[in-house]
Amino acid sequence: MVDDLIEGRRRQDMRVTMTSAAKRTDRANEDFTCAGPTTAVLIDGAGIPGAESICRHGVAWYANRLGGSLLSLLSLVQDRSLSALLAEAIEQVSNDHRDTCDVANPISPSATVAIVRLSGGLLEYLVLGDSVLVLDRADDAPLVVSDPREVIISRSYQPALEAVTAGSDEYHRLLRDLRANRNQPGGFWLAKDDPRAADEAITGSCPISELNGAVLLSNGASRIVDRFQLADWPEVMAILASSGPAEIIRRVRQAEARHAVAADDATITHCTDLGEA
Repeated sequence: MVDDLIEGRRRQDMRVTMTSAAKRTDRANEDFTCAGPTTAVLIDGAGIPGAESICRHGVAWYANRLGGSLLSLLSLVQDRSLSALLAEAIEQVSNDHRDTCDVANPISPSATVAIVRLSGGLLEYLVLGDSVLVLDRADDAPLVVSDPREVIISRSYQPALEAVTAGSDEYHRLLRDLRANRNQPGGFWLAKDDPRAADEAITGSCPISELNGAVLLSNGASRIVDRFQLADWPEVMAILASSGPAEIIRRVRQAEARHAVAADDATITHCTDLGEA
């Protein structure tokens, strides 16, 4: 009987391996990741210099608080959609600092979100913003789930940003203009102060029986494919299987140094042995 109970629990759990590295040793890591037996959450915080006067807590606080709220809700509430739970978590965190901070200001802290949950033989997923989810399919190429809207809009600002001095007043004005597209029709959507942003997330599901695993990456880690082109997604899956998430981030850091590209916080959450939920 004990063996049966252990085996029954094992079929409901998944194995999760996480690695996160701050972009600089003297700065707080603004990524956050956490997991439970059947869920995993990755948060990539976003903010700009000068936001301290808007929010006294900061981006890392927002990312950690949002991730913690999400994991709690995912663990306690089984019968609501991922979008509904994300909306509730956004509302909770906004209320946590609404009385002390200007949460509606365009430059107040925000975050991208990636979630997976095992439920009823399915892996459910949600992606909001430019974090990346990759489903490692057993009999097909990896399925990459991403939201391109922020990348597309950011690219339209890139020539103007490159034409001015980084850190100048004009540079920060352009950044403010870019971020004014957040959570607007025709713009891009992030977790911030408005729970309705959760309705804009990309969601879906896949039968667990078709998957070897899933990996959640912040955009600082997905650079191995989308910026530096050091590997394609099947190769990333192979590296994760053989060497783990830390090897991916090591290669990204080498490429950043080689190309003189500023480092970014990088986080990977690798879910395997999905079993049956």
